[in-house]
Amino acid sequence: MLWPLLAACLGAGGALAGPLTFYMAPGGNDGWSGSRPSVNRNKSDGPLATLAGALEKSRAIHRQTPGAEIRLELRGGTYVLDRPLILTPEDSGLVLAAHARETPVITSEARLTGWRRSSVNPNLWETQAPAGWRFHELFVNGVRKSRARAPGTGFFRSVEGPIKDHPRQLRFQPGDVKESWARDGGVELVVLQAWAQSRNLISAVDAASNVVSLAGDAFPNNSESGARYYIENAPEAMRPSAWRLDEQTGLVTYWPGTGEDVPSAMITAPGLYDLAHLEGEKDHPVQDIVFDGLVFAGTDWPLTGGHDMDIQAAVEVEAALQARYAKHCAVVRCRFTRLGGYAVDFGHGCQDNKVVGCDMWDLGGGGVRLGDSDPAAARAAPNFGNDVTDNHIHHIGLVHAPAVGVLVLLSPNNLIAHNEIDHTFYTTISVGWSWGYADTPCRGNIVEYNHLHDIGQGMLSDMGGVYTLGLQPGTIIRDNLIHDVSVFIYGGWGLYTDEGSSAIVLESNVVYRCQSAGFHQHYGESNLLYNNIFALNRDHQLIRTRVEPHLSFTFTNNIVYFDSGTLLGGNWSGKEFAIDHNIYFDTRSGPAPPPLDDALRWEDWRGQGHDVHSLFADPLFVAPQRGDFRLKRESPALLFGFHPLDGRQAGPRKEYTERQ
Repeated sequence: MLWPLLAACLGAGGALAGPLTFYMAPGGNDGWSGSRPSVNRNKSDGPLATLAGALEKSRAIHRQTPGAEIRLELRGGTYVLDRPLILTPEDSGLVLAAHARETPVITSEARLTGWRRSSVNPNLWETQAPAGWRFHELFVNGVRKSRARAPGTGFFRSVEGPIKDHPRQLRFQPGDVKESWARDGGVELVVLQAWAQSRNLISAVDAASNVVSLAGDAFPNNSESGARYYIENAPEAMRPSAWRLDEQTGLVTYWPGTGEDVPSAMITAPGLYDLAHLEGEKDHPVQDIVFDGLVFAGTDWPLTGGHDMDIQAAVEVEAALQARYAKHCAVVRCRFTRLGGYAVDFGHGCQDNKVVGCDMWDLGGGGVRLGDSDPAAARAAPNFGNDVTDNHIHHIGLVHAPAVGVLVLLSPNNLIAHNEIDHTFYTTISVGWSWGYADTPCRGNIVEYNHLHDIGQGMLSDMGGVYTLGLQPGTIIRDNLIHDVSVFIYGGWGLYTDEGSSAIVLESNVVYRCQSAGFHQHYGESNLLYNNIFALNRDHQLIRTRVEPHLSFTFTNNIVYFDSGTLLGGNWSGKEFAIDHNIYFDTRSGPAPPPLDDALRWEDWRGQGHDVHSLFADPLFVAPQRGDFRLKRESPALLFGFHPLDGRQAGPRKEYTERQ
């Protein structure tokens, strides 16, 4: 039925008269033409049933008429994939979109049926997973359920640190780890350390020495004694709203939560790690593909070889939607949820793509990743010029705690703007992937008007609202609203220029209620902090770590307002920084000079040429305790030359929030 349809759309010159639309619906039929959104009266024609069927028709037309504009519209409902959707250069120009305002869901989740009460424990329900299907996530009526976990809340603590790294061993408190867990198989031990996480199958337990042997190696930067850990998928850890899969027998056990009726519930598990790929080639990229208004839901995560190491930013974790050598493609108004890893990855050789107006939540990993982590790969196939704007990325890192909201690796000239990113366990926006002063492609990135909040949540350490690494000339971080950063041990900062961060402008940001400080520079060169507000941060307001023989940063025309801790933390020796023309106000001491740190005195500080022209005065914010840092008309900061800031402009713009 395709060829009559094609012939009808061809004009005298052999080109399509206009965009050609194929429709899909869960009740469709791949034998139909797909030219109708609904089934006709005699049920002889209507929408297609699958994405595979629609792609087959689309590609046939592209082979006949290269460059034809084709649109695939998905009716509301669920489209279950048994393999990832692969789009190649021959699919360039394709639009995959929701029909009208309907909600099509692309997923790998399948339903688990045949539930029966356990003969051993009447609180439990059981079913048998099909042969070969092993998964790490379970959803009940679309809600993620926790795998059986010990302890039920909180963490165990290791004793005396690691005792062997290859493969790893860990010493535990008596009774915390059971010998049977090694015999049962499939029981995992998850360790949190500083900014990283490791997950390992338990391979052996020596109860006499209280030593557990794990399937993988230790985190190489481990310096945390008494590290926290927890156990997943142990039989003894079952409790309400928890589930377990016996990987040896395939038996799935679930303890329903209050009010849940297992026989009638929609209980699903994922079958794939990823859902869609854009697979171009260096000299033949995928181009102009658009995903519009779709829902991507339900992916798993692998435990290859029985272990997984989530180093900084969980950089190795895969995404549900992956792209390589893609140009001018867009992900617009889509939703990503119930995923085991990242949502979107525009990686190797991807240029001028957009992720706009999307909602991403309930993610095992992070939101959006751009670029390559390997310098040679980044130069061989440049990634640049991508826009990530007006998205809401929240409640992420549920499997891989170090995951980041938006991660820019060795990629230049990207725009990260007007996003709201919140409820993370680590950094919200990270830019750069080079420790030190080596030249890399990462430069010229713009991070602006983002609302970043509820960061860290006390889970990991050493993070920032916006975190940077390496030499980045032309990178600008401006007009962001950052607040409520809390960590486990140390390092809850708002703006964090880490190792080698250089030539970066940080201006007109509002940063408040960070546990450690509003700003921290570990080390770097010639950064400029201008016209920012740092307010109500707990331990310190500003931190500097390493002294180097060059100008570290210039800090000028900023407002620093606080009611606890000291103005400065870390190492402020030497003169390789410039700090002046700022306004300081400590609500505890009023207009008097606030405490610098535990040792420095203002007369000595100013004698070294610092803050000679700075002012001690109440900037007169509208309502600082409620997070309103607009300036009153009579504010002395206005006469001092401070440009007023309004944090309400940060976050997704109205035209995008109204559509979600």
